[in-house]
Amino acid sequence: MVTAQLVKELREKTGAGMMDCKKVLMETNGDMERAAELLREKGITKAAKKSDRIAAEGLVYCYLSDDKKVGVVLEVNAETDFVAKNEEFRTFVANTAKQIAIKSPKDVQDLLAEKSIDDSSKTIQEILTDKIATIGENMSIRRFERFESNGLIETYTHGDGKIGVLVDFSKGNPEVAKDVCMQIAAARPEYLNREAVPEDAVAHEMEILKAQAMNEGKPEQIAEKIVQGRIGKFYSEICLVEQEFVKNPDIKISELLKQNDAEIVRFARFEKGEGLQKREENFAEEVAKQIK
Repeated sequence: MVTAQLVKELREKTGAGMMDCKKVLMETNGDMERAAELLREKGITKAAKKSDRIAAEGLVYCYLSDDKKVGVVLEVNAETDFVAKNEEFRTFVANTAKQIAIKSPKDVQDLLAEKSIDDSSKTIQEILTDKIATIGENMSIRRFERFESNGLIETYTHGDGKIGVLVDFSKGNPEVAKDVCMQIAAARPEYLNREAVPEDAVAHEMEILKAQAMNEGKPEQIAEKIVQGRIGKFYSEICLVEQEFVKNPDIKISELLKQNDAEIVRFARFEKGEGLQKREENFAEEVAKQIK
């Protein structure tokens, strides 16, 4: 059954019109992902990205060692943006990032089980539980990336903890490193280069591009040639080195790196709450509950 809520969600996710959203949802029996793809095939909307659905509150934090050889990007979620501005919460996040840099846990579960470097009598989980009790709101350590390099690590934080970027350079200089970090924050690449893009993702994109061309009235053989021309745009959007440099669109990031004798090994970009559904609250109902 296609509900008004489903139509609303698809519209927010894709930017397409209400009637277009309702039509494709009916065609796909309410399958949200297939409906988004169908909108793209019809040329009604651009690629729908789950990461556009920014929802949860909290903080993305970057830590960088003094010698720029170890870096961490960490996301800790909370229920409201008020907690994200709470000094006790922010101190906990900063201390946790430093813990990750020094102890190098393999994942969140390992991190939670570790004894704190600031208070060896407690684990990170126990400290987190204490913070939940004192601050009065549920919190969780969602994810982190830790890079250690023989070259240069650089970080960038945008919007007071909305976006965090971590980049590992095998060679480069601080100026170009900072420019690349800001590029990643602004342009949202998903992969370093074409070789890093999964084959199934490319094949899936080519299917959509072919459907677009055929819906434009092109014969199948012509549509296949059009796909080869359009797939380059796909790479230029999702691959860092193929993106136009935001500070100088006349060159690509690959050229920027070459000009500065710089080379990127890997990068991570966290955006607060990406992919998480925000809890919707009816404040009138909340007040009524409190009165009762």
